[in-house]
Amino acid sequence: MELFRSVNVDWLGKKWYFLGFSLIFSVAGVISMGVHWAHIGSPVPLGVDFKGGTQVQVQFQNAPDANAIRQATDAAGIKDATIATIDAPEKREMLISLPTPSDTSLDTGRREIVDALQAHYNNPIVSTSVQVVGPTVGHQLEKQAFLATIYSLIGMLIYLWFRFELIYGVAAVVAVFHDTLITVGFFAMFNKEVSLTVIAAILTLVGYSMNDTIVVFDRIRENLRLSRREALTDVVNRSINQTLSRTVLTSGLTFLTVLALFVFGGEVLNGFSFALVVGILIGTYSSIAVAAPMLVAYQDWRASKGKTAVLPAGKRSKG
Repeated sequence: MELFRSVNVDWLGKKWYFLGFSLIFSVAGVISMGVHWAHIGSPVPLGVDFKGGTQVQVQFQNAPDANAIRQATDAAGIKDATIATIDAPEKREMLISLPTPSDTSLDTGRREIVDALQAHYNNPIVSTSVQVVGPTVGHQLEKQAFLATIYSLIGMLIYLWFRFELIYGVAAVVAVFHDTLITVGFFAMFNKEVSLTVIAAILTLVGYSMNDTIVVFDRIRENLRLSRREALTDVVNRSINQTLSRTVLTSGLTFLTVLALFVFGGEVLNGFSFALVVGILIGTYSSIAVAAPMLVAYQDWRASKGKTAVLPAGKRSKG
């Protein structure tokens, strides 16, 4: 199915607008992360998975009131509790998170939440489920999540180096880093917690954005072989336009799916779906506005140094 026919958009002619857009959101994200670092010692708010603590999922007999639950925890002397609705209101479930300062007080934290509700909130509890993460385990998970993201970028760089040329890999990895930076920056700007499910969404974003970039790169390489005398800028613009229908259809349908998940998925999936909503938009944008222009910029730089072109002589696909 082809959504657009005879598209002739000069994408590279708008590269400075793209650069300005990327700089604005990247700088805003970095500033937000810096503010969080100064206040909480972390670039983004961390969920219980990373900072350690207790999460109690409580189902009540009657419809719960978040303000009343907050008053109950305050009355019990529980500080910094996070209270959120889970799923649909008719399920009458709330998620109460409590940061825990040390491994020895984990069970105490669980009891504090349940006792506070029973003593200060007149709404019988039907059931509870508890997730407890120690601070030591949380720091290990934080390190492993960071390494998982870095290793995935290195692996993709090596793959593209062998399949195309090194500059293709560098451009793709820079684009994915750009996507990750802006996505994490949005979490900092909107004060949203980063949990393990958010890291899973970011890793999904890395693969999704990389796949979209490879599609554009593959078409650029094919057109370079067919039009060796044509200017690289024209080849790149035509390649982006030729893959535009595929990009809009796949990204658009995926975006609608995760948008529905964000709107109707409830509090538990909010961070995961928010990361994908932002990431798919930015990832689709970067394959056109960041990765492809880098190829042209690199070629222009080589030409200014009197060096030969490398992109038209790209390696043939082995797949």
